[in-house]
Amino acid sequence: MTTPAVPPVAGPKQALPIAVLALVIGLVVQFVGQAEIDLGIGSIIIFPMVWGLVLGLLVSVQRFKPLGVDLQKVAAALVGVAVMLLVARLAFNIGPSLPVLVRAGPALLLQEVGHLLGTVALALPLAVLLRMGGATVGATFSLDREPSFAMVSEKYGPDSDQYRGVLAMYVFGTLFGAVFITLLTSLVANWRVFDPLALAMGAGVGSGSMMAASTASIADAYPAQAEAVLGMAAVSNLITTILGVYVGIYLALPLADRFYRLLTRGRDTAAAGGSAGAGAGNRAFREQVAAASAQVTLPLWLSLAVLTVLGLGTASIAAEAFSWKIVGGYAVLLALVLLGLLLAKVSRKISAIVWITTVGAYISSPWFPAAEVLNPLVKSVDFLSIATIMLTLAGLSLGKDIPLLRRIGWKIIPVGLVAITASFLLSTVIAEFALGLWG
Repeated sequence: MTTPAVPPVAGPKQALPIAVLALVIGLVVQFVGQAEIDLGIGSIIIFPMVWGLVLGLLVSVQRFKPLGVDLQKVAAALVGVAVMLLVARLAFNIGPSLPVLVRAGPALLLQEVGHLLGTVALALPLAVLLRMGGATVGATFSLDREPSFAMVSEKYGPDSDQYRGVLAMYVFGTLFGAVFITLLTSLVANWRVFDPLALAMGAGVGSGSMMAASTASIADAYPAQAEAVLGMAAVSNLITTILGVYVGIYLALPLADRFYRLLTRGRDTAAAGGSAGAGAGNRAFREQVAAASAQVTLPLWLSLAVLTVLGLGTASIAAEAFSWKIVGGYAVLLALVLLGLLLAKVSRKISAIVWITTVGAYISSPWFPAAEVLNPLVKSVDFLSIATIMLTLAGLSLGKDIPLLRRIGWKIIPVGLVAITASFLLSTVIAEFALGLWG
């Protein structure tokens, strides 16, 4: 029996170039600020975190001084820890909003049906129309974040078209998801048609970056309800993430498979590329995927140190001044992340994200004695400044995935756009009606 390969550990020497690049990009985009584009039927607001993602990607793919794949993998490793910091910050929006969240409880659960059915109901028929073949099921049973690989691989195998569909949607969502959903939610929020809490529920699509991007647009459109919007979106996203594996395995994936078979009546609708000899191409493709997705790890102390320096810089620009309250806020967030990781290690079955959200919501709630001390500290840290760092690092990590996107083809673009749009809009519509029923 072969021993599983242990991901190589990177040190300060490998982390320093990425830290410097991310710091420069993060500071620049925070200085630039947001841009508002009037489309006539509504306005679109592009936030610094989107500029950070775009600039990071441009640096990642440029050929003048190529950014090594190993450095891109270091950036990807930092993204994983940055997500926990973002969740910790968002948890402090949940606690003060718990009364609102409790009142919206039934609506919050019911709108999750939209995330389940949105992609299957609209994106799947489009993929069939475009003759994506078996990849249709993998690409449209969900928005395909990390857990989807395990679900589809177990059911269909890593050599399957369904698995290639998951990969296609994952790469598309990583490259374009945050940018597109920012534009979409900014446009819809400025229509003033939906309750901002319904929009916040729709934003919880199961992706931290997409949720952060979309809630920024909603909170900007409804500044008076920004606190409740951020808290509602964080809880909705947590519910989607927690239930996603079970719903995917037992409901979404079988439903997508049966709907696909119904629409195609068992006929193979694969476009060119499903012919003989495709197996060798698929094998080479998987080898390319494996090379690009092989991970590196960073010591936790190093990741947190880099992210703290980056975060203090962007948060200070967002606040237009350096403040010791921001330092105190980051100290609370770091302590919460470390506690969440410790509890996850002890419990083994409950993830760190769940612990961070739960503990953060409690210590920021009216029921915690020190909430009045902790809340002002943490809220001095602009949550968008953390999202800017996270998406900048994501952009710096994406150059290695561009060849995969070229191999996948153009069909995933309309399918991905429809999947994200359907998931968000259907969930929002369901939440709107549910809020009307339960107030």
